[in-house]
Formats: sequence, C-alpha cells, structure tokens
Amino acid sequence: MQTRWISRLLPAATHTRPLEWSRAALGVSLGTLFSVWLCSLFFGLPIAMHLIGPLGASAILLFAVSSGALAQPWSILGGYLCATVVSLIVVHFFGRDLASACLAVGIALLVMCLLRCLHPPAGALALLVVLADPDSARLGWELLAPVMLSAVCMLLAALAYNNLTRVRYPKKAAEPAPSVITPPDEGDPGITAEDLQQALAKMDAFIDVTPQDLEELIRTSEHYARRRSVGEVLSHAD
Repeated sequence: MQTRWISRLLPAATHTRPLEWSRAALGVSLGTLFSVWLCSLFFGLPIAMHLIGPLGASAILLFAVSSGALAQPWSILGGYLCATVVSLIVVHFFGRDLASACLAVGIALLVMCLLRCLHPPAGALALLVVLADPDSARLGWELLAPVMLSAVCMLLAALAYNNLTRVRYPKKAAEPAPSVITPPDEGDPGITAEDLQQALAKMDAFIDVTPQDLEELIRTSEHYARRRSVGEVLSHAD
C-alpha cells in the first residue's frame, strides 16, 4: 500500500520529443518577451513587469500544451478578464490585503468555471491585482487595459508561432461525431460520442481533455491495433 502511494508521487512518462520541448521553450521565451515589451511601450515597464508572472505561466500552456482546453483563446482572454474584474470589485469593497487576495482568487475560479474559461495563470493574476504595486494600484479600473493587452499579445504570439512551427492552434472546431466510434463486436454496442460525454461527466472532476481528443485517441489506438493484428496474421501465415 505504501509503495503504491509513493508511486503516485512519481512523474508520469512524457510522450513528447526533445525537439518539441525546444520548440515550446523558444516560443515561451519569445511570447513572454513580446507581450511584456509591447505592454511596456504603452503603460511603462514597471506595470508590464508586474504582470510577467501570470504571462509566463500562460506561455507555458499556450506553447507547450496548446491542445489542452486550458490553453484555448477563450480560456486566456476570458480568464484574464474575469480575474481582473473580480479582483477590482473585491478591492473596492474589502481593500488590499491578504484576505482580500485569497477571496478574489476563489471567486475568480467560480466565475471562470461558470463562463467556461478556466485558465490557471489567471489565479495568479487575481492575487497580483489585489496585492498590486503602487504603479498598478494607481490605475484602478484602467488596469484592465494593460492586462488585456498583454493577454491579446500572448495569444497573437501563440497563434503565429505555433502555426508557423506546424502545431495547429487553436484546437480545430469539433466535427460532427459519428454515431459509433468503436465498431461493435457481437454482443457489444460499441462506444459512441455520447458515451464519452457521459463518462467525462461521471468522473465529476475537471479533466483537461475534450471528447474529440478522446475520439481521436480511440481511433488511433484502433489503427495500431489493426496493424498489429494484420502483422500477427502475416507472421503466422509465414
């Protein structure tokens, strides 16, 4: 039992190549630099640097795991907007202290879930907006401008860089799903897109994967299974 518990703490194996790590790393650096630089041109370097933490975290998502639901355009734009608005409202009623910052990040999470724009770096942004440096605090509601400018710049950088390096972004719109994903065997009804939706809902936890991703994974697995089956048949025939 103890060995099994310890094994859960170990990192899972990754399925990406070092070349992809390098591609993502360069994109993270360029995207963060571009966003902070452009924001500093309009609002000054101190304010731009105040936002660099959440931007760096967003860059990791948008360039390294761009296929995830947390990295899609609405996630970063909606997440940053929700976090900023919620935090400024909290500041208006409760001021700027640790308790207010913790309250803001909790409410921001609820709003992001409600609007389907969950973006973890926006949680850091909510804390920063409440516990802002003097330059950022003086902006008040005008802080929305540098925040959203930075988010848009990061998104534009991800759109350009990912697609130029042959990584499709954002995730393509879901195509109409076939009624049956896996061909049924005798006595087996097969798996449908609706079955995947219900299975995800049954797990009652946020999973950064879409039913479309699961369908593609299942079809790809079936492809390799068929190739293996044909190979076994041919080897026995020889």
